[in-house]
Amino acid sequence: MHILSESVEALVEQLTKLPTIGRKTAQRLAAYILKMPREEVVEIARALVAVKDRVVYCSVCFNVTDTDPCPICRSPRRDHSVICVVEEPNDVLALERTNEYRGVYHVLGGVISPLDGVGPEDLHIRELVARLNPEATPPGGDGQVAEAGASYPDGPRPAVQEVILAMNPNVEGDTTAYYISQLLKPFGIRVSRIARGLPIGGDLEYADEATLSRALEGRMTL
Repeated sequence: MHILSESVEALVEQLTKLPTIGRKTAQRLAAYILKMPREEVVEIARALVAVKDRVVYCSVCFNVTDTDPCPICRSPRRDHSVICVVEEPNDVLALERTNEYRGVYHVLGGVISPLDGVGPEDLHIRELVARLNPEATPPGGDGQVAEAGASYPDGPRPAVQEVILAMNPNVEGDTTAYYISQLLKPFGIRVSRIARGLPIGGDLEYADEATLSRALEGRMTL
């Protein structure tokens, strides 16, 4: 029997729909929200609605953005000859936090996973191939790839010289990376993948065989 009010119970039920949020966690969050000032709760509600009303997917790289194209794709300070391919928008945030990468991105929207019914046609792979043509424009607002021969709104882009594959190191990520690498071979551009190995501060004795193997493969000359 529920002893909570109907309003609180409804809030708990909605919170449990979020990933990794169980009922107990949802109840704690609901209790915290009850103690918050009304103004702060209203701001949270406004932010939630704004995400659905204002956020769109960039028609060039398919990252989330408030303006299309996104700031990274529009920036003249980025190296548009290098494209880093990632699975999800959160991966862009992770790479940007390093302050090391100065190229642009392409978000696939997932990985190839036959068991989940996700094939290459369900990802933004076709749009990635279209970007390798330096005379092609980014996809239009309707999601269709623009025809070659047109120009970007702020001028032509340099020819793509390298595509970096930054998939997660798992079966689905490896499958997706291999598929894309084979697909891009005819373009004659450099296709690389981010290195995998031991984390900073890690110990060799606790590393698994696969991680050690990848670390040896990705060794560099000093």
